[in-house]
This record gives sequence, C-alpha cells and structure tokens, in this order.
Amino acid sequence: MKSRVSTKIILHVFLVLLTIIVLIPLVWMLINSFKTNKEMMTDSLSLPAQWQLSNYNNAWNKGLSGYFINSIFITALSVCFICLLAAMAAFGLSRFKFKGQNVLFFIILGGMMVSEYCAVVPLFKMLNAINLYNSQWGLIFIYTAFRLPFSIFLMRSYFMGLSKDIEEAAIIDGCGTMRIFWQITLPLSKPIVLSAAIISAIFVWNEFLFAMLFLENRNLMTMPIGLQVFRGQLKIDYVSSMAGIVICSLPLILVFIIFQKQFVRGLSAGGVKA
Repeated sequence: MKSRVSTKIILHVFLVLLTIIVLIPLVWMLINSFKTNKEMMTDSLSLPAQWQLSNYNNAWNKGLSGYFINSIFITALSVCFICLLAAMAAFGLSRFKFKGQNVLFFIILGGMMVSEYCAVVPLFKMLNAINLYNSQWGLIFIYTAFRLPFSIFLMRSYFMGLSKDIEEAAIIDGCGTMRIFWQITLPLSKPIVLSAAIISAIFVWNEFLFAMLFLENRNLMTMPIGLQVFRGQLKIDYVSSMAGIVICSLPLILVFIIFQKQFVRGLSAGGVKA
C-alpha cells in the first residue's frame, strides 16, 4: 500500500515538473510578446512596464492575416483529403480479404519511413511536370500523401476492433458497401477520425520545408514562412515575431483543448488493436 502511494506521488511530481518545463518557454514567449524590443533585450524575464497590444496589431497588419488565411485553407483541405482517403483505405483493408492484402498494408506502412529530405528532388520534378509548382494545391497533395500512411495505420487498427454484427445485419437488410461505410462504420469511428485529423492538422499547420521550397509567390505562403516577414536586413522585430508565433499557435491549442477527450479516446482505442 505504501509503495503504491509512493509511486503515485513520484508520478504526480514528475508530471508537474514536466508541465512546468513545457509551460516556461510558452509563458516567456507570451510575456515578451507584450513588450517593446528594448524591454525584451534589457530584461526578458520581467513583466512589461506597459502591455503593448500594438505588437499583435502590427504582426497582423504586416501580412500575417494573409498567411493565416492561406494556412487555414491548406490545412482544412489537406485534413479533409487525408481523413477521407485514409478512412476508405482502412475500411477496405480491415473488411475485405484479398490476395496480397498484407503486402499492400506493409507497403503503405513503408511510406511512414520515407524522409522528407529524400523526397524533395523527386517532388520538385513531379510538381513541375504537372504544373503544380508554386501552387497551394501542389502543397495540399504532398501533405496528403505524407500523412496518409500513419492515418491509415491508426484507422485500420480501430476499424478491426469494431463489432461486425451491425454491418452484417445491414448487409442482410440490403445495404451496400459504401452505405455501410458512410452510415455505420464512419459514425462509429469519430474518435479515431478526429485523432487522425488533429495529428495531421498539427503537421500541416507547422510544416516548413515543403512550404519554403515549393511556394515562391508571397501571397500563397503559409504561417511558418510568413513569420519571416519580421526579419529585416539589419534587425529583427522580436516582439512582433513572438506575437505572430502566439497567433500561429492559438488555433491548434484551441482545437486540442476542445477535442482533447475524443483525441485521447481515439488514440487509446486505435493504438492497442492489431
């Protein structure tokens, strides 16, 4: 009994320390986003003498609003494509038996091991060949392709754990495969679909390499690239840059806070089934 209590205390202390370690840089960034550059350079750990809300207005008006809209557009479409295609592929792999099924699944899993850096040159040539270089649609297709393997893996594991009794009853009643997928399997799989959507959204929203290499038009760029507008030739507007980072972080933080229960439920349910 005493050992169990001691273990719980140690675990809670560890979690509190881990939370503090994570929160310290976030709080530091938030506080400094309300300072002037001089205040930040003088003492970055103190509270601002006067809270500079103008830093956020400056960040937004410097073009961050356009980058924010671009990120919303690219992230929303990418996540929709990823979840739809992954759900359909996972449904097929978990419900139908066919020759080479396991081989196909392992090939899909192999996509999780492809490095972004190894794919840069082939992707550049492919996008040029199909006239999608310097296009948001090209970026959307790349993000969809890179996030599909992991999403299929998650959803397939979850689908295999679902009871097939309802589906078999629906087949007896004359339901087709697509109707079963849309009206039975998908509604029952909201937790894992939401988990895959959040994980994919985090990747797409924060992705830097592909956005930097495959977008030349400033009007098409996303938030991670857009934050570079605060870097001048001779100096950097640090406080406006931090305000921009806070603006960039807020959407994902809010989404996770709202859907955290479903997110954890989906991952825990999908991660323990084979």
